[in-house]
Amino acid sequence: MYLPLFQKIFENNNDFNNKEKKLLEELQTDEVLYYENGKYHLNSKYKVGFLKIDKNRAILEDIDNEHKNIFLDLDSLNGAYNNDLVLAKRVFNPRSKTKAKIIKILDGHKNQIIVYVKEKKYVTLKENIFLENKIDSSCNENDVLILENPSLKIINKIGNLKDPKIDEFISLFLYQEDYRLTKPLEVNASMNDENQRVDLTHLPFCTIDPNSAKDHDDAIYYDQNEEVLYVAIADVSYFVKEGSELDKLAYKKSTSIYLPGKVLPMLPNELSEDMCSLKEGVDRYSFVFKIYLDLENLTVKKSQLFEAIINSHRKFSYGRIDRVIEGKFDTHTTLEKEIFDYLMPLYTVTKNFRAKRMQKGYDFRSVENRLMLKNQLLQNIEVEESTASHQLIEECMLLANIEASKKVNEVGIYRIHEEPPFKAISQLVDDVNLLGIKVKLKSDIHATISHIQERAKNTYLQDDVDELIIHAQTQAKYSSKNLGHFGLGFNSYSHFTSPIRRYSDLVLHRILKSKKTPGNIDEICEYISVNERKVDQLVWDFEDRKYARWAKENIGAELKVKIVDTDKGRAVCYEKLNGMKMSIDNYKGQAIYSRLKVVIKDANIATKQIIASIKY
Repeated sequence: MYLPLFQKIFENNNDFNNKEKKLLEELQTDEVLYYENGKYHLNSKYKVGFLKIDKNRAILEDIDNEHKNIFLDLDSLNGAYNNDLVLAKRVFNPRSKTKAKIIKILDGHKNQIIVYVKEKKYVTLKENIFLENKIDSSCNENDVLILENPSLKIINKIGNLKDPKIDEFISLFLYQEDYRLTKPLEVNASMNDENQRVDLTHLPFCTIDPNSAKDHDDAIYYDQNEEVLYVAIADVSYFVKEGSELDKLAYKKSTSIYLPGKVLPMLPNELSEDMCSLKEGVDRYSFVFKIYLDLENLTVKKSQLFEAIINSHRKFSYGRIDRVIEGKFDTHTTLEKEIFDYLMPLYTVTKNFRAKRMQKGYDFRSVENRLMLKNQLLQNIEVEESTASHQLIEECMLLANIEASKKVNEVGIYRIHEEPPFKAISQLVDDVNLLGIKVKLKSDIHATISHIQERAKNTYLQDDVDELIIHAQTQAKYSSKNLGHFGLGFNSYSHFTSPIRRYSDLVLHRILKSKKTPGNIDEICEYISVNERKVDQLVWDFEDRKYARWAKENIGAELKVKIVDTDKGRAVCYEKLNGMKMSIDNYKGQAIYSRLKVVIKDANIATKQIIASIKY
């Protein structure tokens, strides 16, 4: 209500509707606005902007671009919360720096806040801000509550911080994803396509996924004689029609959330785990790429894309296929041998394609820390590395994604990764030199990064150098325009192969089928790019809460860590509790990535902060 009003004022636009005219009268009466020379103006004593709270500070982001943002004291927020549109009034400051306090919440983006009880006070769980001294008498220490903002009336009691089951709700609420916990939409779907589909059920497709996978987006088959790769992808667009309630909810979610031991799917389970999933031994609708390979030049001759019916003859785990690639043939059926007979040659093909890709792209040793929970408490960390089977599937999916991007109109939906700026690469060279690895700038960015990786090879800092290189990169995102993918070394790239868990892929499938691009494609790209990053942060928040609980129960434990932030004395565990971050209370300027032994001193489950001391 207020945002468009003030935007019109700052743009000198007097086209106000009746509701806005009433607000203008109120703001004039309160001397927030004045009228002069046929225009409304904001009194210089006031500022209008969005409140941004980051840890221990608050910033007022002025919506009038002509003014600078200002910092606010946490005790001058007057009940305002992160992302609220607020009216602030300047206050006298003898040190001349602009100071202000919030006098009114114009538009509350979130009318509910999550807090916990600490020493008979409400404390916000995200910013760790004390709200008031008086609390409801029914509250106990560490109770977690949802309060109405700004009245601080209790809306709901969630539980107590002592209960580890509460972590999921906290993380989801903090990142506005708690709606995923409500009852899912009902699905009325059946396989009754009137269009003619190509029948590929006789081909022995297979899926290769993690052991725990319940949704199978993709299946592959390789015809060695014809040198043709088939990549079959779940035909989600058949079941989720554009503009339907299912589609609107999928867009809102935009991606599945993968928490340790649990998936919060983008689509209802009836679709993600059943109707859409390329399950073993059942006929499924799929969108199939038939890719004709040139094995001599390691290129794609041509590709065909069509709607089909396939039957995944076998589902395999990555571990099983790794054993096959290593020559450790375990007991297998005739059918499995038939599949292995094409997977082995396909592995050689994909390995060669990968080697060629590395001439323009980059090879980062991919390691993923999987938190293993029992009764919602951290038990141990499983370190999952990219193995031969992972790389086989990855190359197949990359080929399909590239081919999909080539069949899109000039305006479509692309996965882009822009070249990092020269300043970032120059800083990267300086940082690597500080580690004691002598490197220098080369003729171009690719040559420089390849040079750095080669110099770091066979040193104990190889993973750390890769981490620095990744931090120097721009962030991949979605775009309606094709700007290429620098990290992968592709001129054109899209996401096509995971429509069960990514909305971007679903949009691409529709574009490829209809040959039409949605009118709001830029809005779609921006939203799903932002939401992708938000979901990443949500998962990290949840994992940090599990690490903090472990640390709280293991005060005095000794761990091996490396320094990752020299300004704040922050470290991360690289052995046993891989990925656990902590602050070092006796940090004395050790160099970045220095390896140290530390002792856990303290942990706070609410703030996720873990404190450790270097053991000398």
